Amino acid sequence: MYWAVKSVKPLAGYRLLLKFENEEERFFDVSPYLEMGQFAELKDVSLFNSVRVSFDSIEWANHLDLDPELLYKKSKKVQ
Repeated sequence: MYWAVKSVKPLAGYRLLLKFENEEERFFDVSPYLEMGQFAELKDVSLFNSVRVSFDSIEWANHLDLDPELLYKKSKKVQ
């Protein structure tokens, strides 16, 4: 199933709190991606914190983005 991202909040430890259109809140850990190409730029905390909702997903100030389906599948539900 495909869910669009409604909101995103950057957290310590390179994690994101995401809220999807089904109202579900989930944690996504960005740290495994920080050694992959341009995603290494997100080690700069100010850049990491620039994350925002863009259309149905998220995007950082350096124009990197992640697919909403990947965000949903690889995130963990907030308990």
